[in-house]
Amino acid sequence: MASGEIVLYTNPMSRGRIARWMLEEVGQPYRTEVIEYGPAMKSPEYLAVNPMGKVPAIVHRGVVVTECAAICAYLADAFPEAGLAPPPGDPLRAPYYRWLFFAAGPLESAITAKALGLLAPAEKSVMVGYGSFEQTVDALEAVVAGAAPWLLGERFSAADVYVGSQVIWGVQFGTLPARPAFAEYAARLQAREANKRATALDDAAVPAKP
Repeated sequence: MASGEIVLYTNPMSRGRIARWMLEEVGQPYRTEVIEYGPAMKSPEYLAVNPMGKVPAIVHRGVVVTECAAICAYLADAFPEAGLAPPPGDPLRAPYYRWLFFAAGPLESAITAKALGLLAPAEKSVMVGYGSFEQTVDALEAVVAGAAPWLLGERFSAADVYVGSQVIWGVQFGTLPARPAFAEYAARLQAREANKRATALDDAAVPAKP
């Protein structure tokens, strides 16, 4: 592996689609390693990359990065010329971090808990970071509805990639309630050329049904 090479470990039917989209926004060359679910994802070779045995992961300059939010943030900082993160000291760095990690924490947890039927009961809502599903979705709607057109105003960022992926999937698969703000934001995101390229690449990698 060349020292500056980026390697994406992914599966087209996974959150690896987020990392792929981010890489397409960055615009740097990368190599893709598709890891199949099952033994391959738990093999000693892949566990040496990600001990969790999950995708996505990237390797860049000999460093492994896992977790989609971390991959987005890392790539934005590693390639500042792409303009996908406000520089340190910029006031926009605050909402950038805020919504990136809101999506990685409360939003991801609330959506997953609801899908599994494991939402915290109301009397124990103070014990979970998302509080309640409704509270979390309302907060997401408020920031998405205010996106003009992006979370940081006119500036598209890695936060849009990560938050936007949650919204796109929520609209497509019904994991978020149907609200105009979500549909409109998802449509803007899916119109981006990098999103179209990433989607086409992942769709092409999905195994054909027997």
